[in-house]
Amino acid sequence: MSARTARTATAAFLAAYDALLDRWPVPVEPLTVRTAHGTTRINACGPADGRPLVLLHGGGETSAMWFANAGAWAEAGHRVLALDLIGDPGRSVHDGTPLGDVPGLLGWLDAVLDRLGVAEADFCAHSYGAWIALEYALHAPARVSRLALLDPTQCFTGLRPGYLLRALPLFLPRRTAARARAYLDWESGGGHGLDPAWRELYALGYADFPASPVVTGPRPTDARLRTLTTPLLALYAADSRTHDSRRAAEATRGAVPHAGTAVLPGTSHHTIPTAAAPEVNHQVLTFLRRSHP
Repeated sequence: MSARTARTATAAFLAAYDALLDRWPVPVEPLTVRTAHGTTRINACGPADGRPLVLLHGGGETSAMWFANAGAWAEAGHRVLALDLIGDPGRSVHDGTPLGDVPGLLGWLDAVLDRLGVAEADFCAHSYGAWIALEYALHAPARVSRLALLDPTQCFTGLRPGYLLRALPLFLPRRTAARARAYLDWESGGGHGLDPAWRELYALGYADFPASPVVTGPRPTDARLRTLTTPLLALYAADSRTHDSRRAAEATRGAVPHAGTAVLPGTSHHTIPTAAAPEVNHQVLTFLRRSHP
């Protein structure tokens, strides 16, 4: 790809990102903080003195994905801080030290919260972001007051072999928007419930936006999960193709007996934040209010 073509592609991605962010029903304050790894973008909304609620998106989704959720949580009084994962498509810029490994990834999140002056927060996260949030709660339990996970992957159960085979082409060379769209359409059962603008943003980011190697790690062991004392809510997508959601919910309760779980009908892995937005928003707020009246 020529430099001119790359600039055009990046401009198209950022325009799609900003258009989706414009759909948030509350004013959004764009924040940036600098760490050793680069510049992290945070889309903030809600009262400045509200209780912090950190949102972590799934791989390739960008923080703009929270357009159906962030407004409800901000209007309920939370200071919503939606991060663009560094190294992922979005408005964060990974031009510093490589993350390298899981400790590097968690150290980046430590540094971002330090720069924001957030000593303690509630967390809500989706997919790969849910894995990061769970690892962070195990890493820094004093900083995570409550943990809400939306169709978490690689947290309490493994991925279906069929899903892994279908997702494998996403990691091959010659990344194209068409490949990303085909993956999303397959996972959601023919595109059912997918927001068209978000689908296109995901596809553009996958195909054209510079990204760093994804930092992943093993699923937490049962022994580690038994140490988790953070209140936990896990909401699963009934039609998720990443895993058997009902078995995943059972595994969650088995590993973390104090966890609350629910399986939401009519949702797939990528549509749970939007297709079930009223239920997701209500359940997350109810969960957060149990200890934060």
